[in-house]
Amino acid sequence: MSMLTLSPAAAARVAKIAEKQGKAAVLRLSVEGGGCSGFQYKFDLDGAPEADDAVSETDGVRLVVDPVSLELVAGSTVDFVESLGGAAFRVTNPNAAAGCGCGSSFGI
Repeated sequence: MSMLTLSPAAAARVAKIAEKQGKAAVLRLSVEGGGCSGFQYKFDLDGAPEADDAVSETDGVRLVVDPVSLELVAGSTVDFVESLGGAAFRVTNPNAAAGCGCGSSFGI
């Protein structure tokens, strides 16, 4: 089982953003303290994975997570969702005991 999964929709979106910015198609997911539920997800385009990062690849796009954040998001799926409220990356995290309405923060 993969520690992390990047959906095809999320991979396509990352590839499109990376192409526009002239960067590598590497999406970094990290977890920071804060948000309305205790922790919040942070997404960045990254040049390359660090030596100790967990890496998942979908359609040539890599999702990378540092070891500390991985403890909080192991088993998660990162998707890209478009709705009337807008478009955003969404994390489905089996470790989260609580979440908020916006989907960008969670509690353990």
